[in-house]
Amino acid sequence: MAAKKKGPRQLIGMKCTQHGGMNYLTEVNKNNLQIKHNISIKAFVLRKYCPTCRQHVEHKALVKLK
Repeated sequence: MAAKKKGPRQLIGMKCTQHGGMNYLTEVNKNNLQIKHNISIKAFVLRKYCPTCRQHVEHKALVKLK
């Protein structure tokens, strides 16, 4: 069987705010971000562990990959 589609999801890269490297890939639902919260994908921020900095820092959405 084929996998179900997850809807209007976009693959984005997360960039560390301290050293500037791209560490993580994640998916976001484009409709939820724009309709419910009135924010863009560029303003999407997560606090994640950075292996280069060796601490938890904010990661911002860098680019749409797909």
